[in-house]
Amino acid sequence: MTGAPDQGGAPVAKGYRRLHGALSTLVRGTALGANATGTLMVLALVVVVNYDMLARTLASRPLHGTIELVQFAMVLIVFLQLPDVIRAGRLTRSDGFLGMLAIRAPRAASLLQRLIDLLSFAIMALLAIASFPLFIEMWHSQDYFGIPGVFTAPWWPIKLTVLASTALCAIIFALKTLRPGPEQEP
Repeated sequence: MTGAPDQGGAPVAKGYRRLHGALSTLVRGTALGANATGTLMVLALVVVVNYDMLARTLASRPLHGTIELVQFAMVLIVFLQLPDVIRAGRLTRSDGFLGMLAIRAPRAASLLQRLIDLLSFAIMALLAIASFPLFIEMWHSQDYFGIPGVFTAPWWPIKLTVLASTALCAIIFALKTLRPGPEQEP
């Protein structure tokens, strides 16, 4: 009789681990894809800036809208690469205290890390919620930035990228908070 609860709980734990693993795999792939897209944008930005420099120097004919393209691309690059940075644990922070705490009290360090991940989830979720109306507004208004007649681009792709990135970051932090074991992360 005493063994029944343990045997009954094992399939639930295995099912939870499988579900968490499947979601983590999906999120990992999405974050890696966004990161790769951001990297390709960096390469495209290098081409645009070099073309502009060569066109200015050799032909006195600059590429119109280079400044606007750089501004547009920088925001996209940051928000495309942020989810993978968080997923991989490469976000800049000071975790010396957590490292020392993990040596002396591993359970306390794990609990504190989950608390930090939970707070980070809340912040990213609030950012995603706040970004949604801005995206909808820009989608409907078709507002743009740039100089008419020289270079213009709509705002909505930036707002959509910020919305999708913050939502994905919130999901990553939620998976980190709810991870079944201390060694597993999304």
